[in-house]
Amino acid sequence: MDPRHSAQDVVRCDVCDTPVPPLHCDFCQTNLCTACVGEHMLDLSKKHQVVPFQDRGSTPNYPICTKHSPKQCELHCEQCDIPICVHCVSSESHKNHKLVDIYTNYEKKRENLQKDLQELVKSLSPKYQEIANKITVQKADLSKNSEKLTTAIDKHGEVWHREIDIIIQKLKSDLDEMDAKHLAVFNKQEDEITRTISEITQSIADLKKLLDSNDKINPEQLYQQFGSLSAFSITTEEHGYTMETSEAGSSPLKPLLDEPRIISTIQTQYHYSLSSVTCHSDEEIWTRGNNKMMSLYNLQGKLVKQ
Repeated sequence: MDPRHSAQDVVRCDVCDTPVPPLHCDFCQTNLCTACVGEHMLDLSKKHQVVPFQDRGSTPNYPICTKHSPKQCELHCEQCDIPICVHCVSSESHKNHKLVDIYTNYEKKRENLQKDLQELVKSLSPKYQEIANKITVQKADLSKNSEKLTTAIDKHGEVWHREIDIIIQKLKSDLDEMDAKHLAVFNKQEDEITRTISEITQSIADLKKLLDSNDKINPEQLYQQFGSLSAFSITTEEHGYTMETSEAGSSPLKPLLDEPRIISTIQTQYHYSLSSVTCHSDEEIWTRGNNKMMSLYNLQGKLVKQ
């Protein structure tokens, strides 16, 4: 193993690698053996401060002046708050300014920094750490409370859903019951209308049969043949609305007779050629024979008009 790269290697000269160099240049931060120190000092591009190795770091390392390089800044201008060299002091730019030793200023700033560090370590850092710990606890509490609230909300939601389901089911049941009642009413109406239509159809057939016969007739007989249509009205009141059907006629019709009944006999001029009879009023009727001539008779058989 290369001894220069070994963790157990001793300090060596930075120029020739001679072990345990006795000297050190504080300005260049270079370890030097006695053979290399002369050559190092001949480098006039830099300022050198060679000290025994054990005293390394004891020489102040002044910063280089930015305006008068390679002069070192040994002073500090408090008004301008910058390091300055001796050439800067003789210039007009720092006239009547307060100048202090740069290391004195450094130590003062170091003390201020030390105070700031102590305040940060002893006061601010513990306070903010305490705040951070409280926030951690509060976050945990928030999570627990949120879980509790979520559970409570879910339970309330289940209860509300059950109540809503019950209400919806009742509304559906009420609607089904309402539909059944209305359907029963409609079926009853339909049956009555169907029966009435059947009666009307039978009356029409009977009247046609009567008109086709050659028998003498009278108005009462016609009424008997017509029969009557009973008034038809159904009123349904259910769940806030009313349904009422209109009547079949302005006045109830008489019921149909099983057999015709003769009320009056009228002698006409048609004898056996009577083909049609029509009621003009309760007292008069129109008649027509095969000759297509119409005649108006009253119930007493008197010819009123021809």
